Formats: sequence, structure tokens, C-alpha cells
Amino acid sequence: MRPLSYLLPILATLVVATLVFRVSYGYFQSEELSKAQGRLSLYQSSVSAEIDRFSHLTYVLARDSHVRATAQGGSTGELNQRFHDFSRQAGLGAIYLMATDGVAIAASNFQSPSSFIGQSYAFRPYFRDALDGQQGRFYAIGTTTGLPGYFIADLVQSGLDPVGVIAIKIDFSDLEDSWRNSGEQVFLANEDGVVLLASDPAWRYRVLAPLSAAQRDRITEARQFPGQTLDVLDWSAEANSRARIGADRRIHLSTHALQHGWQLHYFASDDRALTRSWLVTAIVIFAAGLALIVTQIQRARRVGAALKRSEQEEAELRRANERLAVEIQDRTTAERRLKRTQGELERASRLAALGQLSASVTHELGQPIAAMRNHLVAAEIGGQGSPKLLGKITGLVDRMEGITRQLKFFSRSDSDAFKDLDLRDACRAALALVDPNVVAMGAQVHVTEPDEPVLTRGSRLRIEQVLTNLLRNALDAAEDAAPPTLTIQIGTGQSDVWFDLRDNGHGLGKSTLEELQEPFVTTRESGRGMGLGLAISASIVKDHGGTMTAQNHPDGGAIFRVTFPKPPDESETS
Repeated sequence: MRPLSYLLPILATLVVATLVFRVSYGYFQSEELSKAQGRLSLYQSSVSAEIDRFSHLTYVLARDSHVRATAQGGSTGELNQRFHDFSRQAGLGAIYLMATDGVAIAASNFQSPSSFIGQSYAFRPYFRDALDGQQGRFYAIGTTTGLPGYFIADLVQSGLDPVGVIAIKIDFSDLEDSWRNSGEQVFLANEDGVVLLASDPAWRYRVLAPLSAAQRDRITEARQFPGQTLDVLDWSAEANSRARIGADRRIHLSTHALQHGWQLHYFASDDRALTRSWLVTAIVIFAAGLALIVTQIQRARRVGAALKRSEQEEAELRRANERLAVEIQDRTTAERRLKRTQGELERASRLAALGQLSASVTHELGQPIAAMRNHLVAAEIGGQGSPKLLGKITGLVDRMEGITRQLKFFSRSDSDAFKDLDLRDACRAALALVDPNVVAMGAQVHVTEPDEPVLTRGSRLRIEQVLTNLLRNALDAAEDAAPPTLTIQIGTGQSDVWFDLRDNGHGLGKSTLEELQEPFVTTRESGRGMGLGLAISASIVKDHGGTMTAQNHPDGGAIFRVTFPKPPDESETS
């Protein structure tokens, strides 16, 4: 009953807070929607004003006597200057006159290196519409200047005969800058859904939906957006006047009540509505919490005495739990040690059994293999048998001898005397042994080693055997790479020396080094190895007091590291 008495007021407070948040958020969001609608109307008015601001100008210019005279073959010098002065005073991007074939014969930018004069614009839709007697309107990126603009064109006539087309280019960059400087998110798209103007430059010339092949062909034919890939904008409209644009979700309003079927999209943040809703909810929760606190004060006083009595019991229980945790930790540690010791004993037992088996196998197979080799030599000297068959049998005998040589390692009970040696020399000797394999594979070997000696104490031949096994395994693993590459690094630590070998092969896969160190475990296909190399190498490294680790490299392949202890100083030896 006591938890229930606490839970019911909390649940009631949460339910009331949820209702208050939803109601207040709906109210404040409606206010934000109203504000957004007002801002959208303002942007719509500004776009319409910019579009219609100079809509009458081409009509007036088409009836100007100087324009008609130049279109009929008159001098262009005076008209060029008139166009230049007028466009500068009116704030137009350009004014230019085209002949009936679409070639510009006079332009306000006649002094500019990128002048329109001499350029043909017969491919532009606004030119063709003007020749048909309609006022041509078109938004595109200029093929001469590379700057976008809104083009308006009208037919110039002498009597009833067409003699040219007058066009103006309106620059909307000031309008776009005002959007950007306002800090709001808005863009204008044409009838094909291509974004023409945007408060965010990254949205410009993106499409609201994938274009059809016919739409792309029409845009390409009119050279409307040269050099633009027209990728799809990362956005999606959602229900309840909301949309996602990029990683943000915003209030979204749009209007299609613009010329040419253009669309104006406005995005507004509802952070203000969300903040105000949370504020109202917080006030309600605070009031409810205050009431709950006052209600619980008396109850807290009543249970205070009982809590004091139970504190000592809880403290004792806590100490018992701590002692139990320590005991559990000790037991867990002991179990891990026991499992590790059992694993080592099992491995030692397997290796001991393998040693006995190896001694028996090498003893039983040694004499038959020697006899087979003698017979093969005699057959070759006497010219008996097929040379091809003898070569195959000789290869099989060589392979059998290689297997018995590997098995002999496990049957050895003695060890060579340990002497100081330079790990760099051992690496060079191992590389010399595998050099025929490196040349045959076309592999690349990169070695990084210090200038000073890298000394350790051990059996030189056995350490060279470790490095040779690792190099052969790395070459086998990287044989499918293009090209096979081995990277070797040799260095010195505070108390040890180390040898790193990285290949660009298939890596360890899901296998662990402990698994690969088991005898007869290999990742190569059948016939490519017995899986004894790493087992032998691990045993040699352990005999030398060293360690061997392996892991997959993030860029592919595997990297092996072998460490050996440094030789003791003379003072330590004495």
C-alpha cells in the first residue's frame, strides 16, 4: 500500500503533465503556423514583385525607334551605350537585341569580354516564344556568363514584319541574399521541381523529385542548367504541415500561386513552440510536485523513526554484501586461473602425445623414405621408368621428408645453447630462405629496422625457424593479393625486442591465435600444409621466454608480433 500511495500521485502528475504538454504544444504550434503562413505570404509577394517588376519593359523597348532602326540594320554603337546606361540605372543584369536568327547584335555588356554580341540564343524558349508573338519568359543559367537569371523577351516589328527580339535578364541574387541574411529557410522551385533560389546555397539546382527522361531532355535542349547534375534534394514532406529537410524536421508551408507553376517552400522551426510547451508543463509539474511534497512531509516524519532503526541493519547488510562481492570476485579469479591452467595442461599433454607419436612416425618412416629415395636415384641413373613419373614420385618423397622434419621438432628433448644474437641478422637469414618464394610470387617486402643491434639471447637457428615459418605463412595468406605485400618492423622496448610482420592477405578470419597454434590446425586448403608451423613457432617462442600475438589489421590482412626478452646485463648475470 505504501508504494501505491506514492505511485498514484506520480502517475496522476505525469498524466496531467502529458495532457498539458499536448494541449499547449498544439496551441503554440498553431501560433507558429500562423506566423509561418504570414512569412510565406510575404516571400510570395516579394517573388511576384521581382518577376513582374520589369515585365512591361520589353514591350516598351520593342517599340523604341532606336531599337527598331538597329534591328533593321542600323548602327549598333549608340544603342549599345543606351542599353548599358539604362541597365545600370535600372539594376538589370543585361539588355540585348537579337536578330530573327537568334544572334545578338546589340547588348548592354558590349564592353565585357563575355559580351552577348555575336552569340546565338535561338535555342532558348523565350526567343522562340517571342518570335511566335508571345512574351517569352524563362529562368536559366547564362550560357555566356555562367550566371543565372530570369529572361523576358518581346518581338520587335517593323509594321507587321518581325525584325528582331529584345530581351532583358533580371538578376535575383539580391532577393536570394535577403533570404539568406534573414536566417530563415526558404527556396523557390520551377515547374519541373528544380530549386532556382534558396536561402541555403547547397539546395540550389537540386530537384524535389527524380526527373523523367523527357524533362531532362527538355532541360538539356534549352541548356537551362548547364554543368548541373540536378541531384535529388534530401527532403520529404510529412503530414500535418511538417517536412524533413536534411537531418532537421521543420514546419513546412508551400504555395503554387506563382507564375509559370513555380513553387515557394518555407520552413520554420517549432523550437519556440516546444520550449513554451515545456515551460508550461514544467510549471504544472512544479505546482503538482510542491503539493505532493507538502503532502508527504507529514508522512516522512512518521516513517523517519522507523528508517533510523533500520539504518544499522542496512549498514550491516551492506557490509555483508561487500564481503560476499569480494568472495565472489576471488572465486571468479580462481576459476579463471584454474581454467587457464587446465588449458595449458591439456595443451602440454597433447604436445607430449604428439612428441611420442612424432618420434614413432619419424622412426618408422625414416628408413622406408631413404630406401625409396635410393631406388629413385638408381632408376634415374639406369634410365629406367618415365622421367615425368619419377619426377612426380620424387616430389612426393620430398614432401614426406618435409613432413617428417616438422614432426621431428616435437620429438626433440634437447635444446641448443643460448647465445646473444642480433634479431636483424635472424630476419635477414629468414628472408634469404624465403627469397625464392618472394621472387616466384612477385611479392613486395618492406623492412624497417633500427641502425643499432637488436639483441636477444637464444638459439639462432630456432629463432630463424620461427621467423621463416611466419614469413611462409604470410606469403601463403597474401598469394591472392595484387601485389602480395609484407611489411616487417623490428624494434626494441624497455625490456624486450620485437618483430612485427603484416601481410595484405585474407587475415585470420574468425580463428584465434590459440586455435591456430594447435597442431594440425590450418586455414589453407588441403595439401598446402599440415598446420604445424605456428605450433612449432609458439613452442620455440615460449622456450625463449617470449610471446607471440596476432590480430586482424583494420586495413586487411593480419599482423603478427613476436617478442623476446633482452639479454641480461653483465651485472645481473654476475
